[in-house]
Amino acid sequence: MDKYFSKILCVVAILMVSQLTGCYKSPEIAAEKPPKSTVANNVLDIDVTTNVKMALMNDPILRAFNIEVITNKGDVRLIGIVDSQSQIDSAMLIAKGAEGTHAIHDELTVKRSSL
Repeated sequence: MDKYFSKILCVVAILMVSQLTGCYKSPEIAAEKPPKSTVANNVLDIDVTTNVKMALMNDPILRAFNIEVITNKGDVRLIGIVDSQSQIDSAMLIAKGAEGTHAIHDELTVKRSSL
């Protein structure tokens, strides 16, 4: 019985040691693995702002307007004055298509016509 008990005790001790050493990660190995996240989370706000501005500048009509783009955690605000509602609609569609945008907030206004 002592022989059987000592074998079990030896197996349990080996399992415990293997469990303890299996959980240890050296700081170098732990630092090498990037945190799991989506691609959208990896896009910086400055990159989103640049993507939206470039997309607006590539539009032949909208490039003539000074549309300010402010991004916070992927949420984009478009601020400025344009000539028509259709230009606002175009700016919104273009901004939605830019990489990294989560939501678009329209703060664009239509310029009043002087009579």
